[in-house]
Amino acid sequence: MQVPFAEYFSDLFELFYPDICLACSGKLLKGENLICFKCQSELPKSDHWVDPENAMAKRFWGRVDLQGAAALFQFQKGEHVQHLLHQLKYRGRQDVGEYLGQMLGRMLLQPHNVIKHIDLIVPVPLHWKKQRKRGYNQCDPIAKGISATINIPWTDSALERVHENISQTKRNRFDRWANVAEIFAVKDAEQLRGKHILLVDDVMTTGATAEACLQTILTVENTKVSFVSVAVALR
Repeated sequence: MQVPFAEYFSDLFELFYPDICLACSGKLLKGENLICFKCQSELPKSDHWVDPENAMAKRFWGRVDLQGAAALFQFQKGEHVQHLLHQLKYRGRQDVGEYLGQMLGRMLLQPHNVIKHIDLIVPVPLHWKKQRKRGYNQCDPIAKGISATINIPWTDSALERVHENISQTKRNRFDRWANVAEIFAVKDAEQLRGKHILLVDDVMTTGATAEACLQTILTVENTKVSFVSVAVALR
């Protein structure tokens, strides 16, 4: 696959000038880390954190018994959030994931936040084949960043993805739901039993993957679930 010139130039620039903003590729100033202050101010933040009936939570109504759901940002193609997640998912920048996880953690610490009393943080798992190919699960550093910020443990060993589902990118809404049916399984129920689990993902589109994972967690006795993602796709 041919790499677009702009993307090639950006990667080459980052090699020689690593202190650049990962959202806009501008040079970082003193005191800035990964994302410049200008881009941080322009990121399309959601209003989910103070509204228990927010648009993201409503997507799960009648499907999953959720305690709460929220995303940091609205996802728009070609914008800063997509570029940041691309760095995390395809360029090996796990530090971006931790940074975004810390941002999520700070939102969870807000007094009027809709998600409270978390016991354990669980990232949406990748199938082992995809994780071996990529080298990591992009949701793990997000969970790690949240954990470090709110001082709640996280684990990547309680759930597993037992089927390698086909990419969701070009599938319609109905096909996405069918594509993720029964792809997750509980690997260690003792880690989950009797706890309020915070499931963490990078991007939510239809919610099909998140629902399948949340329903799997709820098969464990006396569990409660909440869900957060870095971004949620507009629709």
